[in-house]
Amino acid sequence: MIQPVILCGGSGTRLWPLSRKAFPKQFVPLLDNKSLLQLTLERVAQLGSHAAVNVMCVAADDHRFMVTEAMQAAKVSGTVILEPAARNTAAAMALAALAAQPEQLLLFCPADHHIPDAQAFAAMVAQGQAAAGQGAIVTFGVVPSFPSTAYGYIQQGEARPDGSHMVARFIEKPAADQAQALILQGDMLWNAGIFLCKADTLLKALQQHAPDILAHCQQAMAGATQDQAFIRPELQAFNACRAESIDFAVMEHHADVAVVPFSGAWSDVGSWNAVAELSKPDAHGNRTHGQAHTLHARNTFVHAPHRPVVVLGTQDLLVIDTPDAVLVVAASHAEYVKDVVNHLTQQGVAQASVHRHTARPWGAYDSVDAGERFQVKRISVKPGAQLSLQMHHHRAEHWIVVKGTAEVTCGDKTFLLSENQSTYIPLGTVHRLKNPGKTPLELVEVQSGSYLGEDDIVRFEDVYGRVIPMKAGA
Repeated sequence: MIQPVILCGGSGTRLWPLSRKAFPKQFVPLLDNKSLLQLTLERVAQLGSHAAVNVMCVAADDHRFMVTEAMQAAKVSGTVILEPAARNTAAAMALAALAAQPEQLLLFCPADHHIPDAQAFAAMVAQGQAAAGQGAIVTFGVVPSFPSTAYGYIQQGEARPDGSHMVARFIEKPAADQAQALILQGDMLWNAGIFLCKADTLLKALQQHAPDILAHCQQAMAGATQDQAFIRPELQAFNACRAESIDFAVMEHHADVAVVPFSGAWSDVGSWNAVAELSKPDAHGNRTHGQAHTLHARNTFVHAPHRPVVVLGTQDLLVIDTPDAVLVVAASHAEYVKDVVNHLTQQGVAQASVHRHTARPWGAYDSVDAGERFQVKRISVKPGAQLSLQMHHHRAEHWIVVKGTAEVTCGDKTFLLSENQSTYIPLGTVHRLKNPGKTPLELVEVQSGSYLGEDDIVRFEDVYGRVIPMKAGA
């Protein structure tokens, strides 16, 4: 049986402002209110036919609860390896291979690709299974539909008896004229970054081509700890590992690499142009999402989930609206959005990396307003969930229940609040908020005090296993 390994890394800069470092694109609900990660998990879950698929995810520690939430939504089970730091795909795949049985077939999939035809995807994987079982590293290439400069290419070599082809060479992202020439050759595929091989096949290849990466990962996994479904590699050993992609570290040097073509619909959703293409255009080539309106416009994409956004007389534009940042970009410049993020980061603009809306294991909060000595948040708590038992040195809080029922611990008292009821948490008082009901709890929190930073939290108890104390939000 194949074990899917979902690689959940990525900083999310190419789909800013919707995707950001604290909330990368694989977690953003882009399609039918589902994230690309959830869709990926649902897709690989169908590989198990009658047996349940055990999925392994490799993700950043900061994103662990978003990963488990996606797994729950996709109704899959498995383990999550938490990378102490981002070290690219070679190290991430090494960790997964070390956690698996040597003969286990592992299917490595990026978390942020869109493949709408799950049956075609399963057929593609099945076609590569024989070569992988015989010791090859199988990669999958998408039959190109146009001369893209955004993807790397794989040249198919001679046919193998198992139905796959040998890889003749890997080609980095080409210039426009080179991409055109590659397409005309007829033996080129886009590199999808999906791999199938036995665990020990990958480990032997790493030993041959990148022994230092393997050694650091072996040390990290030897000192790993496990907390429920989370596997935490040892920090210092993994941090010492160099960052390199599996393509550079192994694939371009390894002798036994096979490729299987995929002719179905595929997108790495790597730019706003790619997101736009997921929607059907109107008669004028406009594509819209949410509360978008187009007048006398052509070939314009508008993403407006929160409020009415109107474009008038525009052409070849991408307009992305979020509660705290707006991007307007010429469609021809969509590949340069990451430069915008770099610019904002250098200017110290917080919106470069963090959202107004912040996910937490118990739910989320939205920073509605802030000023001198006050801050207003809208807090949502999942049914049965609770925040940590905590206190603040520098702020007091007022809670007003908008929806649902709240169980409040304040000092030595515990009591219930219903809709339209409120309470006050004095500065320095130990407190906790819990949702005892079966529907989401929503409340408005008004903070007041001399310092309102998220690091002013002292935790005494936490059901989510977070470090106590912790310099991060509730």
